[in-house]
Amino acid sequence: MLEFRFKKFRLHSKGLGVKRKIKTFKEEIEPQEIFLDSLAQEKEREMGTSEKKIEVPFHPKIILIIYAIFLLTISIFWGRIFQLQIIKGEELALRSSENRLRIYPLRPERGVIYDSNLEQLVWNKPSFDLVLDKRDFPEEEKEAKKILKKISEIVEEIVVEDLLKEIEKSRLPIVPLYENLEHSDLVALEVKIKNRNEFPGVKIEENTLRNYIEGVNLSHLIGYTGRINADEFRIFNNYSLTDYIGKTGLEKSYEEILRGKPGEFQIEKDARGRIIKEFVKSQPESGKSLLLWLDSELQKKIEQELNNKLKNIGAQKAAAIAINPQNGGILAMVSIPNFNNNLFSHGISHEQLKAMQDDELKPFLNRAVSGQYLTGSIIKPLIASAALQEKIIEPEKNILCTGEIVIENPWFNPEEPESDVNQKEWVYHDWRTHGLTDLRKAIAQSCNIYFYTIGGGYKDFKGLGEKKIKEYLELFGWGSKTGVDIPNEQSGFIPDPQWEKEVINDDWTIGDTYHLSIGQGYLKITPLQVASAFSAIANKGTLYEPRLVQKILDSSAISGQTWDIEPKIIREDFIEPEYLQIVREGMRQAITTPDMPSYILNSLPVSAAAKTGTAQTSEEDCYHHWVTIFAPYDEPEIVLTIIVEDVKGLGGVVLPVAKELLKWYFERSSEY
Repeated sequence: MLEFRFKKFRLHSKGLGVKRKIKTFKEEIEPQEIFLDSLAQEKEREMGTSEKKIEVPFHPKIILIIYAIFLLTISIFWGRIFQLQIIKGEELALRSSENRLRIYPLRPERGVIYDSNLEQLVWNKPSFDLVLDKRDFPEEEKEAKKILKKISEIVEEIVVEDLLKEIEKSRLPIVPLYENLEHSDLVALEVKIKNRNEFPGVKIEENTLRNYIEGVNLSHLIGYTGRINADEFRIFNNYSLTDYIGKTGLEKSYEEILRGKPGEFQIEKDARGRIIKEFVKSQPESGKSLLLWLDSELQKKIEQELNNKLKNIGAQKAAAIAINPQNGGILAMVSIPNFNNNLFSHGISHEQLKAMQDDELKPFLNRAVSGQYLTGSIIKPLIASAALQEKIIEPEKNILCTGEIVIENPWFNPEEPESDVNQKEWVYHDWRTHGLTDLRKAIAQSCNIYFYTIGGGYKDFKGLGEKKIKEYLELFGWGSKTGVDIPNEQSGFIPDPQWEKEVINDDWTIGDTYHLSIGQGYLKITPLQVASAFSAIANKGTLYEPRLVQKILDSSAISGQTWDIEPKIIREDFIEPEYLQIVREGMRQAITTPDMPSYILNSLPVSAAAKTGTAQTSEEDCYHHWVTIFAPYDEPEIVLTIIVEDVKGLGGVVLPVAKELLKWYFERSSEY
């Protein structure tokens, strides 16, 4: 080790007055350092004193800028890490998992539907659909178009440009390409798809089509299934975009029960997208089936008789409901015109669908539960029940029917000439003169004057009034949904003074009460509400919730487990049984009185009770024709309500149909 001592020295540079003071110090150095230092001194001598460089420190602002850039870079780096790990961590992990794991649904066998005699009304038919998984499909348009073009050479109906648009706008990974493949197309595609390099992302899924035995006859009641849409996909859990779902009728209202529980099929892939494992993760559970109250033979008979009558009279629209009054079970539900629900299962074109949607006869409208009509005289047994319950009138008290009621107009202005608006008197007519009429006769002969009087009052007789009329109609279930287990039921409508003031901008008058008392004016009621109300009259006081389904069945309709759906009572004892019996007797007299239209029902195999009605429409000399009947009279098994829309004139239309139906219904059984 060598030791050196340096003394103070002053360095004079050419042209610079630079002085450096170096303190004497003592330290140990290595031999190689002495060597390197000597080389450096020699280099400086070669360069000359004028070439010597001086270290100048950075400006403080530059240091701050560098420091700021450094901090910004670090912040961006950590911010990106925070975004990827914390904010999007779950999403990215899911994407990574999806790239590695693919889970596809295994569809369960959909439950079927039986009528009350265990006649199967719906069958399942295997179907195969072509779908696309975008995660495995080329993103480059040229490659995508090339694959779709090859597919279109097999399935000729496929339009490549349309599919490209569908794939591009879809935000979900699975995109349906084509439904219900033909067998030849299915075989050809399966060969191609097995070679995954040729059709990447394209696969075939097994599905189920519904085959409806009575496609037209039961279209409104059973409904149909179809591909799930975007709105339904957002609402319902555990569905894929290639699933089918109930759209209308029982298929919709019992979707959860009929569908069952899907299983899962899992595929694992490596980093290069190669399949390394395939297995069934969970098995599907078949859907349960429905046993209806429906008498499918009665359903067909009603439609047949109604169509024949419509053809004869030149009408086109009708509806009918048959209910068991002892439990609310719906035996038949017919709406004309109807449609073929098999079209929706097996594929309906846009042109066909649009034509049906634009049809002014509205074939998709289930008139039995969604049609709303004036009732005409069908309302009278309900008004009579209310008047008896409120003790407005005794059943034997007679009211003189002269064929009209004359009311003074309280707004008459004698200083102005009389006109349709300014009349001295209002006159309300009857269809005939009935003379002295008690309650039973008033129902049997449908006396308007009697019901004007007990409904709105006349002279010294105080009637129910519009408030009580509405109250009792609501007790019979009018003006609200019955709760039937089928979609799109309408609630109907009962007008009142407040509504007329707010909507019509007019004052309620005694004439409005008179019109309401005989089922005219602004009243709107569904055929189902009429049948349900008369079921309460038939069974003497119990209003049931109408039901189509009586049991839920396990996979085996014969030996499997069943779940009964108990009849549901909406209300009972709101009218005294003895008062309802008086009303029933009036309806019975309508059939046993020789000069009445309903007398044609007197030849039925069983005793019955009936009420008819004709409701005016906006078209001149055009009416809705009603009838409602229950039979047998003492122990009713069926309430049948029929309406035929827009019939020219007042001639009998529905009674012959009702007679033929009930004659067939009771003669079919050996008991009668």
